[in-house]
Amino acid sequence: MATQDERRAATIAAIRASARKLFATSGFENTSIDEIAEHAGVTKGAFYHHFDSKERIFEDVLEMVQSELSGRVTEAASKAVTPVTAIELGMRQFLMDSAKRDFRQIIFIDGPAVLGWKRWREIDLQHFGGMVRQSIQALRGSSELDGRDEALVHLLLGAFTEAALICGSAKNPAASARDLVEGVQVLLRGLQTST
Repeated sequence: MATQDERRAATIAAIRASARKLFATSGFENTSIDEIAEHAGVTKGAFYHHFDSKERIFEDVLEMVQSELSGRVTEAASKAVTPVTAIELGMRQFLMDSAKRDFRQIIFIDGPAVLGWKRWREIDLQHFGGMVRQSIQALRGSSELDGRDEALVHLLLGAFTEAALICGSAKNPAASARDLVEGVQVLLRGLQTST
């Protein structure tokens, strides 16, 4: 027999899975709490017991999707033998995944609109800021970054986000990702020569 904690965890997991699917396919605006609850097989009251609003479940789902994407990027980058190759492999994975409907819709289309730019950026920095910072540290061969390097972290994050938006709306995401990664390679060569 399931304990109360197990039932609670199962209900939350069902709501999250339902919300993720509906947000990815219909978008935030076109998804109602009633639909999330019905799809999850729970009552609307059960939904409100765990989440106080549609915005709250959306933020929870966004965090989950960002975490999944950053894990996939980290896994791809871990196959590299040099810092530059790690960035290239991670960027390629990031772009290809960003073109997938659930990542694109939840992270890049609805994320900033629903949560506001500031909160969306905080979540993005939490998941990807550290990875970019570590990449710059590896390129520089130093654990300490100066003000110029910190600015570079933010510039690269902005470039990667813009690239994801381009790739996500491209007719051929794979070709777009290839072209964008080649552009990043040009930037990285410049970084290597400026150390």
